[in-house]
Amino acid sequence: MQLTTWLRLVPGRAFRGAGHRTALVVAGLPLHLAVVPLWLWLLGAMAASVRTPAAVAVTPLPLLLTLLVTPLLTAGQRRRYRALVGTDLPRPAVDKTSVVRRLTGRAVWRQVCYHAVVGPLFAVLDLAVLAVWAAALAAASLYVWIWALPTQWRVTDLGYSTQAAYVTVGGLALLFLGPRLTDALVRLETRAAEVLLGPSHTEKLALRVADLAESRAGVLDAADAERRRIERDLHDGAQQRLVSLAVNLGLARATLGDLPEDARKVLDEAHREAKEAIAELNDLVRGLHPAVLEDRGLDAALSGIAARLPIPVRVAVDLPRRPSPTVEAVAYFVVSEALTNVVKHAQATRADVTVERIGDTLLVVVADDGAGGADLAVAEGTGLTGLARRVASVDGTFSCRSPAGGPTVITVELPCAP
Repeated sequence: MQLTTWLRLVPGRAFRGAGHRTALVVAGLPLHLAVVPLWLWLLGAMAASVRTPAAVAVTPLPLLLTLLVTPLLTAGQRRRYRALVGTDLPRPAVDKTSVVRRLTGRAVWRQVCYHAVVGPLFAVLDLAVLAVWAAALAAASLYVWIWALPTQWRVTDLGYSTQAAYVTVGGLALLFLGPRLTDALVRLETRAAEVLLGPSHTEKLALRVADLAESRAGVLDAADAERRRIERDLHDGAQQRLVSLAVNLGLARATLGDLPEDARKVLDEAHREAKEAIAELNDLVRGLHPAVLEDRGLDAALSGIAARLPIPVRVAVDLPRRPSPTVEAVAYFVVSEALTNVVKHAQATRADVTVERIGDTLLVVVADDGAGGADLAVAEGTGLTGLARRVASVDGTFSCRSPAGGPTVITVELPCAP
């Protein structure tokens, strides 16, 4: 047999952490047995109520006392696991709006079930495991007890010595088994505590969804802040340098009249390229995050989009207060992309944009009188798909109604924090 196999059989390795787990078992006894007197009282009151109708009034008292001590016992269990084995039991979601809802919630009754039913059963198992430990220690140290006895009390015949050896070997075997029984019991108790004292599976999923939604909101806010930073850097840095270059080239064209024709053509071409670069950079900055949106809000930003389009666009914005920057940016880009599609594909003569806040929802409607026929179901890879994904990134809803012959109506609902 290999050395590693022998090491696995060495009892000393099983004792690693056994002290903390045994302490957990010992500390759990009073907590597991705390509700037993109350339920014995309840059973006695129920039996007395059968004989004496006047005793019926006493029957609810043990149950009420159980409800009162349940939070204290649960806190004690959490502290026991945290202090002795370093396990933090997750806390269930509790309705704090009403005392009645809190007392009638599933979380409270799961805790009552743990302390009143499961706890006493674990107390029996705890006592059994502790009895194994006590028997193991007493049996394994039998020769020590014999040696400690006075001389006149010792029994030295061979039979007694053989029995003592058997008892000692049995005690050593129990010492080998004790840590494993304790570890199995601690795992069983921990699992039951997580199920009954912690959140249910549905509550865990709800908490996970809430954490993911919060994390995604943080990522979106960070991305939006980064876009605004890039827009400011481009506007205040590269764009200003290009404007200065275009001005200098324009001055050179105006003041240097004795240049050769070839040099003047090069200068004219450079000036034209600089102006085109400024125009492209303006479009890029506006596509990242227009400064007017951050400074003056959706009304001014959408009016600017409408003014640049070749068809008339009516813009109606009714916002008593501005939404969050992320939601505001999504609404802006939805309208911008939708109007761009109207100009490119719809063959429309006019368009209408309506933005209003209804409760905690930002409603955005873009309509046109074009040819219609836009279908989101078959629009994979088109601008409509990108709009739907952008809206879904903030848990919004996107719908497009575009029958053949028109009109096309895009409706977007974006959630706003109250």
